[in-house]
Amino acid sequence: MIESMLETAEVPMNHDAPQPPTVVIGAGPIGLAAAAHLLERGLEPMVLERGDRAGASVASWGHVRLFSRWSELVDPAARQLLSGHGWVEPDASHYPTGAEWVDEYLRPLADALGEHVHYGATVTGVARQGRDRVVDSGREDQPFTVHVRDADGRARRVTASAVVDASGTWTLPNPLGSDGYAADGEREPDVAAHVAYRVPDVSTADDVARFGGKRTAVVGSGHSALTALVALASLAEKVPGTKAVWVLRRGAVGNAFGGGDADQLPARGALGLRARDAVTAGHIEVVTGFRTQAVECTGSGTLALVGEDGRRVDGLDEVVGLTGFRPDHTIMSELRLRLDDRLEAPIGLAPLIDPNVHSCGTVYPHGAGELAHDEQGVYVVGMKAYGRAPTFLALTGYEQVRSVAAALAGDHESASRVELTLPETGVCGGAGLFDDPDATTTGADGEAVGGCCAPAVPQLVQIGAPSSSGGACGPTGC
Repeated sequence: MIESMLETAEVPMNHDAPQPPTVVIGAGPIGLAAAAHLLERGLEPMVLERGDRAGASVASWGHVRLFSRWSELVDPAARQLLSGHGWVEPDASHYPTGAEWVDEYLRPLADALGEHVHYGATVTGVARQGRDRVVDSGREDQPFTVHVRDADGRARRVTASAVVDASGTWTLPNPLGSDGYAADGEREPDVAAHVAYRVPDVSTADDVARFGGKRTAVVGSGHSALTALVALASLAEKVPGTKAVWVLRRGAVGNAFGGGDADQLPARGALGLRARDAVTAGHIEVVTGFRTQAVECTGSGTLALVGEDGRRVDGLDEVVGLTGFRPDHTIMSELRLRLDDRLEAPIGLAPLIDPNVHSCGTVYPHGAGELAHDEQGVYVVGMKAYGRAPTFLALTGYEQVRSVAAALAGDHESASRVELTLPETGVCGGAGLFDDPDATTTGADGEAVGGCCAPAVPQLVQIGAPSSSGGACGPTGC
């Protein structure tokens, strides 16, 4: 009874009073674009960035060249805002690196947003004011409380009218283990020192020393893995003895090289073709149907990947794990999010991006409707909205935040309108189907071009099972 009296006595939010800001978590490409769209709608954004600069995550892979042109990397509302600050737009046809994206767009955009962007502000939690996720009474009338830890370690609270989570997934890469957990030994210090979760930068002395003349396993099948393979192949042409082993869970390479000339993003298609050429040139060995269970240090001082079926990939100096990323929703554990139980993406978006069924690399543009949760006024956007699904484009995020800003401003007609057509990959068949030996892969024209059981383009390397003496067959056979 006392609790009930306290709840009913609490003063609800006055909707006629000036509204608190909309808090945007993360000052990356999508977070900054969200702030620009909110400003354009007459709403006040407050961007909270845990790093000391805008685009901190992008900067950490700044050596990687994007397969999108500048014309596909600049948000329309951001362009409008920047145009009033003397910004000179880069050549629309140029493919920038991550570092160029940061220096020539993200940081100028953050500067244009000015006092709306706050650095060294780590969001540790979001809740309805005075309400945990259990309490129903008066919930929708309360603003949000955003818990923040500043760079000096002090905690504070920010009141928000809405929350847009654009914090991304970069800091939470998937482990090597095929069951979603770290492989046995993966976190051990002597192993962890030789496991990376990033694309090597072979233009730097450190990475040339680390990977040059060495045998490196690249685990993963996405565009990051292809980029790493191409980088190592280019290093092999300069440093003798450099080898890469491409480790795939798929039963065959199939269309892992991408859509090639059929890809409507030409640079993305070209990336796959370069990786295929590197395999043909002998710089890359290919291992398929391999599900990593353990990483071992051997007596010879090298590493070995051990598969669930007992097969081994021996003689490794380094391992690069590029098996995707996953979201961390713990900061919103006191909110009522509706997340798909497989992808950890908003339940309205998940059917459009599920790699078990997703076809042709085409995701229909989507916005506030698909991103909505039971907790009104909360949106997860950008790469984090995709949960564990791959193939996210900046264009997708820009359309998301355009729609979300319209919804928060009450313009529901604009929020529901589709204002984007995404380029196709030229590859059909979801990534989740590649474990099915009977799955069929189709080309951009819809014709069957072979499934996971079709002959692969490169010569596959046979990996032997452990012998009775505890050794193993080598990577070229027994």
